[in-house]
Amino acid sequence: MPEQVESSPKLNVSSEIKSPTYDLTKFHLKRILSNNSKCKSITLLGTFPDISETDAAIVVFEKNAYRESDVATEVPADQDADSSPKPSYFSTDLQVRTDFINNIYASFQCVPTQELCTVKGTVIYPATEKHIEKYSICQKYIINETPDLYESITLPYITSSQFSLDWVYNILEHKQETERIVFEDKHPENGFVLLPDLKWDGRNVETLYLLGIVRKRDIKSLRDLNASHLPLLRNLRESAKQAILERYGLNPNQLRMYFHYQPSFYHLHVHINPLRNDAPGIWCEKSHMLDTVINNLELMPDYYQRASLPFVLYEGNKLLELYDKQLEVRQVVAQELSEADEAPEAFTDDEPEEGRECKRIKLSTPQESTEAELLEMPCA
Repeated sequence: MPEQVESSPKLNVSSEIKSPTYDLTKFHLKRILSNNSKCKSITLLGTFPDISETDAAIVVFEKNAYRESDVATEVPADQDADSSPKPSYFSTDLQVRTDFINNIYASFQCVPTQELCTVKGTVIYPATEKHIEKYSICQKYIINETPDLYESITLPYITSSQFSLDWVYNILEHKQETERIVFEDKHPENGFVLLPDLKWDGRNVETLYLLGIVRKRDIKSLRDLNASHLPLLRNLRESAKQAILERYGLNPNQLRMYFHYQPSFYHLHVHINPLRNDAPGIWCEKSHMLDTVINNLELMPDYYQRASLPFVLYEGNKLLELYDKQLEVRQVVAQELSEADEAPEAFTDDEPEEGRECKRIKLSTPQESTEAELLEMPCA
């Protein structure tokens, strides 16, 4: 049996992590990379000029998700009478400004207690061009990657230009973030480390987001998986579900477990979050369910060496440039309509019903109808 270690239930920041070299208050904005009103987040590009005028820095601010305990209106039964009350949106500290009141409807601007107004901040410094590409809003293109295209274009590119994996190895070797580890299986072939993704605040189970990072270092992505990895994938699925159930009380049947393709870093890892959390990258053009991957390998041992895998590339990505040279993915071939194929004129309010009926028939007539057949129609 693999040796398994479960860490302390606390999710504090590791004492091994040093203070940052930068002062966030001295950030100098150059431009806004994205402003997502749906996710309530904004991504900024700039510098820390007191350190370097040229090293790029990315700062992401995002509103924290609501926790159910923060809207409580009654004191929990297990709360000590002498302890400070937990913050609530409905405490006496709530400041309310009325926008309007109309019958049963009302709109207000509410400022709760300071503790509930925190904003999650993420900093990437120094940021590379690949980081800036990743966080920028731009045109996107679907690439249908065949095995041949993977070997001739994608693999050489990722081999020469991927992100550094030092931070992954620091986790696996217990050099950093040891106190953030949720669960660990130390088996060299089938083991993995489970810990919070950078996107999660580590507090609100409603928005739980974990990464399962495998110990084996020779699996870059889905493309490298084959039937020999089934014990690893099954262990990853079952052990992670059990650890999350015991740690957070989440029903395993309410978890989404999936791989990204292309991944953001090329060391195999699985993403885990609750179904009710619309996490980034869950869309069909990006994610591959762990259950489906296991099933595909059970049916065909070399499935991911033979399959065509679609993925998305962003404008400005160098890999897009390579694919565009060979496949012209940016080109749109406009089909010229002949006079006979021109679309019927739109209806107007001024024309008589007879003319409208004629257009309706033309719209509904199959293209292969002959001229003789059209002449027999009432509007010919």
